[in-house]
Amino acid sequence: MRNKPKEISKEGSFVRQTNRFITPFGNSPNELPIEAGKYRLIWCAACPWAHRTVIVRNVLGLDDAISLGMVSPMRPRVGRVDWEFALDEGNVDPILGVRYVSELYLAADTEYTGRPTVPVMVDIATKKAVNNDYFKLTNYFETVWGPLHKENAPNLYPDHLQQDIDKMNEVIFHEVNNGVYKCGFAHFQEAYELAYDTLFARLDQLEEHLTTRRFLFGDYITDSDVRLYTTLVRFDAAYYTAFNTNRTLISEFPNLWGYVRDLYQTPGFGDTTDFDSIKRHYHLSITINPEKGEPSILPKGPDESKWVTSHNRESVSGKEEKFLYTK
Repeated sequence: MRNKPKEISKEGSFVRQTNRFITPFGNSPNELPIEAGKYRLIWCAACPWAHRTVIVRNVLGLDDAISLGMVSPMRPRVGRVDWEFALDEGNVDPILGVRYVSELYLAADTEYTGRPTVPVMVDIATKKAVNNDYFKLTNYFETVWGPLHKENAPNLYPDHLQQDIDKMNEVIFHEVNNGVYKCGFAHFQEAYELAYDTLFARLDQLEEHLTTRRFLFGDYITDSDVRLYTTLVRFDAAYYTAFNTNRTLISEFPNLWGYVRDLYQTPGFGDTTDFDSIKRHYHLSITINPEKGEPSILPKGPDESKWVTSHNRESVSGKEEKFLYTK
C-alpha cells in the first residue's frame, strides 16, 4: 500500500471523499439564491457526475441562466490531482480567469486539502466554489431552479415519485455509478471481486427491470435515468477495460443496450456525450493517484455508429413521447 491514495481504505477498497461545499440552493436566508447569471457550472465531458448536471441543465433549458465552463479530460501533471482549463485560450477560463479548478476551491476555503472535483457551481462575482454536491445538484436544478426553466420544460422529478427516485438513486450510486470506481480503484483482489459481484448483480437486476418498462419508472425519463445513463454510456468505451468490469459489455445486455441508446438519441443526452474525452480521461490520464504512471495507448473502439441504430424501446411503452410535461 505504498503511496496509497487517501481514498483507499486499509482493506484496499475505494472510499470516495465527501463533498465539501453542500450549501443548498433555495430561497431561504441560509441557502444559495436562485439567480440567472450569478453562477458558472464547471464540468468535464469525461466525468459522469458532471455530465448528468449538464444533461439536466440542457433538458430543462437552464442554458441561459447558468453559464458553462469546461476543463480538459486530461489531468495536468502538477504533482497533485486537479482539473485544468486547458481547452480555453491561454489555459484560463474566460469568465473566471483561473487555470485550475483548485483555485476556485481554495478561494472558498484556504484550508481545503481534498481533490477539487467537478461538477462545481461557482459564484462568478467572487470566483469561489459554492456547491460541489453532485448527488443533489440535479435535484436543485429540477426543483428550486424551476422559475428559470424554459417554457414547457419536462418534469424529471415529479412530486409523486420523488421518494422512489431518491431510493433508486441511492442504489444506482452505490452499486453502479460508484460501483465501477470501486472495481477500478480497488487495491486488493477481495475488495475488487466484492465490488465486481455487486455491480453485475445490480446490472442483471436492471436488465430484468427494463423488460417491461421503457425507463426506470415506466414511460417517462426521470432523474434516475439521467444518473444511470452517464455510467452506462461510458461502460464499454472505458470501464470494461480500464476498470476491469469485464464480465459483460452493456451492448451484450438486450434491454440495457436498447435503453441506453434510447436515451443517447434523446436531445440533451447524446449531444453532450463526448466519447473521445471519455476515452482519453480513463485510458490516458491520471485518476486519484498523481504518482501513478500514465499509459500511452488510446483504444480505437468501440464503434460509435452503433449508438444511433434503432432501439425499438418505444414498443415497451406504446408511447413516442419520452418526457412528462405536467408539473
